[in-house]
Amino acid sequence: MLLEILRLKRFYKNINRVRQIVNVFIKHGFGHFIEQLNLHRVLPLRKRIKILGVPPVMPHTIPERLRLAFAELGPSFIKLGQLLASRPDLITKAYADEFKKLQDEVPPFPFEDVLKTINEEMGVDPWEIFEDIDKTPVAAASIAQVHHATLKDGSPVVIKVQRPGIEQQIETDISILKSISSLMIRYMPETEFFNPRGIVEEFSRTITRELDFTEEAKNMCRFRRNFANNPHIVIPRLYPDFVSRRMIVMERIDGVRIDNIDAIEEMGLNRTELARVGIDAYFKMFLEDGFFHADPHPGNIFVMPDGRIGLVDFGIVGWLTPDIMESIAAALVALVKKDFDALVDQYINLGLVTEDVDLESFKREFKNDIRDFLIPLYDLTLSEINIAQYMDTLLHMAIKYKLKIPADLLLLDKCLLILDSIGRELDPNFNFISIAEPYATKLIKSRYNPKRLYEKMERQLNEFTSFAVTTPKQLQILLRKTLKDELHLKLTHTGMDRFIRDIDRSTNRLSFSIVIAAIILSSSILTLSGTGGKIFDIPLFGLTGFIIAFVMGLWLLISIIRSGRL
Repeated sequence: MLLEILRLKRFYKNINRVRQIVNVFIKHGFGHFIEQLNLHRVLPLRKRIKILGVPPVMPHTIPERLRLAFAELGPSFIKLGQLLASRPDLITKAYADEFKKLQDEVPPFPFEDVLKTINEEMGVDPWEIFEDIDKTPVAAASIAQVHHATLKDGSPVVIKVQRPGIEQQIETDISILKSISSLMIRYMPETEFFNPRGIVEEFSRTITRELDFTEEAKNMCRFRRNFANNPHIVIPRLYPDFVSRRMIVMERIDGVRIDNIDAIEEMGLNRTELARVGIDAYFKMFLEDGFFHADPHPGNIFVMPDGRIGLVDFGIVGWLTPDIMESIAAALVALVKKDFDALVDQYINLGLVTEDVDLESFKREFKNDIRDFLIPLYDLTLSEINIAQYMDTLLHMAIKYKLKIPADLLLLDKCLLILDSIGRELDPNFNFISIAEPYATKLIKSRYNPKRLYEKMERQLNEFTSFAVTTPKQLQILLRKTLKDELHLKLTHTGMDRFIRDIDRSTNRLSFSIVIAAIILSSSILTLSGTGGKIFDIPLFGLTGFIIAFVMGLWLLISIIRSGRL
């Protein structure tokens, strides 16, 4: 309760931003949504009456209008939309596809602010560190922008500088989004299926890590260690003396974007080999390191003149536990061997199947669906496979069978889709499954490594020991409470909250109707009595009462019609 009060206090503290968000949603045709959440109370009376009117005909679909609203509301909502784009299992494909169009590109901020941030973060004049800084940014996004520069020792570097005030703005928006998610659960209980609070919490964790450039620096160092023995992959060298929460300085990679096919051809590089090297690097991350670069769009992957591939921007990363990696590897091996029973078992091992699913029925039906889905995939080249279509089908199957997909697996799916697009551009005949198979086989064999087996046995023994030690004590507590008649059972009635709200709403409308009837009756008595001044030969007090009753009745009727429960 205290947490809710504090959240509401912060909500009203940021009332100007709340009004801006509400106005943008109304502008894009979401007035009914604002009214349902009771957010129209932050608007002037004139605006509230306008919301109750007939909603305007909008030229775009609902997903398009939501994407336009997010784009207009700025960095926080753009980032939230990009997160939601990777969760079609929650928001459906139509919304996910639309949110993919959100571009994280905004006008650059002034060069003077770049110098000011460097001075504040480093505590010295920027020109004591850098010989030269290019005033024109290489890239400008909602959180930061990037400049080429040269250190005093002549080393070519890249400076990534955070946008001024962005941290405070995102903190404000997260606070508001948390309040909105709570209002959605309270006033629109059907939205609980989409877990709005969980989405906002996940977004908060993701964006908070992305705002702290020291986290990106740690990620970069980890990737450099993982690829230290790979001569084909370049991870920029970090300059640790010039790293802080709001800026980061790293080695400059000179190359062309991996989707710049003409430039790659001009350099005389083998495109098939580039595809093999790039995809091999990612499967190493997926199936060997368990730590992967989760934003592999072409602007973050560069081809260098000597044929090496450079990766940049390590703000978004994914983690895979050893058990998940083993299950993914086993699923890939089962896919190659057409072992559909083993493939279904791996879906269960990955924890995608929830407890309320009938396992036997799931295995039987899912195996039939997955067999029909996968058989056409075999013996085809990459050019003949529409990976995006197959990924979309897999996600729809996950929704159909109520599978619970972890966020990191969705990030991995997103990476595979982008890698498919890049691989298709480099070499339409390249089959990336052949790259995955050796890693998968190696990972499966490592299952039977004595050290790995010992670690598993040790973990299971610890769990069993903990269970054996704590169970008698828990049974003792349970028995004591039962004997003292202190055992309480907590029952949750599904849908009871909504039922109570509906009863409350109906009672309020009934009370409102009684008040209107009383006003009409009183006005009729005053009219018949003929007391007081008159307008159009009708007593003034009676006419005033009729007008008030008419306005209140009209308001009640419109609210009932808009609720869809006439």
